[in-house]
Amino acid sequence: MSAAPVPAREFPRDEVAAQLRALGVRAGGVLLVHTRFRAVRPVAGGPGGLIGALGDALGPDGTLVMPSWHGDDEAVFDPARSAADADLGVVADTFWRLPGVRRSDHAFAFAARGPRAAEVVAGPLPTPPHRPDSPVGRVHALDGQVLLLGVTHTEDTTLHLAELVGGAPYRAPRHVTVAGADGRPARVDYGENDHCCERFALADGWLRDAGVQREGRVGHAHARLVAARDVVRVAAARVRADPLVFLHPAAAGCAECDAARASVPA
Repeated sequence: MSAAPVPAREFPRDEVAAQLRALGVRAGGVLLVHTRFRAVRPVAGGPGGLIGALGDALGPDGTLVMPSWHGDDEAVFDPARSAADADLGVVADTFWRLPGVRRSDHAFAFAARGPRAAEVVAGPLPTPPHRPDSPVGRVHALDGQVLLLGVTHTEDTTLHLAELVGGAPYRAPRHVTVAGADGRPARVDYGENDHCCERFALADGWLRDAGVQREGRVGHAHARLVAARDVVRVAAARVRADPLVFLHPAAAGCAECDAARASVPA
């Protein structure tokens, strides 16, 4: 009979905070986090314990930021009620519900807690969603860091900002639903620099080669930490050199990338 599997060790909150500091999380800084909790766990206190460790690493003068959109293009977003998109994970959906957390009041919402929180999440609906005047753009402007915890650059929203800064020409047709002036749902159509995002993984090599990405273990997960300005600087340069660098080649048969390519003016 085979032996029962040994349960993974549970990391206490203070050890996770120490790992984050050792990785390079700056006390007093702005930190945008994308995470998959099942890669990090078990952490004492569950998702709330991980959020607490992130706050401990940042200290009282730091600002923690997470994506918080609801992902339902047909429904009006309610910042006080709308659950975060399931694709964002349980940590993001836990975070916006905590005391002291501010959340954008538009469909491309981010949530933030700390001295710069109101500044990060302020502003009207940004279209496309990750333009310079957006929560991601404000993290960049504030010289914040991006932490990918148990996920890769395929989840890195700052790369969408880099596409726009670098002049990526594609725009996929998208829409969201907002409350109109009469209180009734109203459709807003816009063009988004969107595709399958699989080739965002290229940023791993670019950032490593540039010597600006730090990597290590946090809990049981592999973590990547990089300044938002470095993400944009390095990736935007690649987009300027090859505006379609993030799209699969036409022969790859990726419907989303083919649609993005088809939107480029001849």
